Amino acid sequence: MPKHATSGLHRLTRTHKLSVAGVAAAGAAALVFAVVPGADADQAKSQATAVENVKPVAFAAVGTAAKAQQATITKQADDSAAKGKAEAAAKKAAAEKAAAKAKAAAAAKAKAEKARQAKQAASRSAVRAAIPAAAPKPAAKPVAKPAAKTYPDNLDGWIRESLDVMAKKGIPGSYNGIYRNIIRESSGNPMAINLWDINAKNGIPSKGLLQVIDPTFKTWHVEGTSWNIYDPVANITAACNYAADKYGSMDNVNSAY
Repeated sequence: MPKHATSGLHRLTRTHKLSVAGVAAAGAAALVFAVVPGADADQAKSQATAVENVKPVAFAAVGTAAKAQQATITKQADDSAAKGKAEAAAKKAAAEKAAAKAKAAAAAKAKAEKARQAKQAASRSAVRAAIPAAAPKPAAKPVAKPAAKTYPDNLDGWIRESLDVMAKKGIPGSYNGIYRNIIRESSGNPMAINLWDINAKNGIPSKGLLQVIDPTFKTWHVEGTSWNIYDPVANITAACNYAADKYGSMDNVNSAY
């Protein structure tokens, strides 16, 4: 038969082919039954039974194949789902393993850094221990103050002490000028007092080594000396301070002043 006479049959599925076979078998059985009408009842009944049994057998085969195909599809879907779950579990396990590995690496790094710092600190301590401590500076020796200058308690000592005070205050005068006027005024007696001159008559007698009256002593008193007019140093410095203002210096005084 030409190939075009069977166009489309090659596209029939296995299910279709089984259905066609069943129908053909049923038709053949019916044909036999029609051709032999005179057969006995048992033979006819047997043939009818055969015909009836053909159809269920064919369609049972078709249902079994469909079920098998559905089972295969279901199994493939289950296998695919199981495979997906397995892959997801594997990825999760790999991620957890990587995270644990990273955490362990970070912990190891931190531990190593802590050990390095401890070692470095120990090294610094060792270096500091090796450096000798600076020797303490010797205590500064106290500067000895010069011993206070002392003067003999006599006319010579009184004049010299007065000259030192006058030098600090810028009051001019010499040893000889002072000595000469003291001898003339009081003969060197610090308690001398004049009770007969005009000053005495006015109630302000001259007193001390250089015969100074109270108003003059108070006016020309030199700071740092006694306020007692009979004190030898206080009397000399006050008189020399007055003479420096009025005569330029005690050295220029040669008589009552």
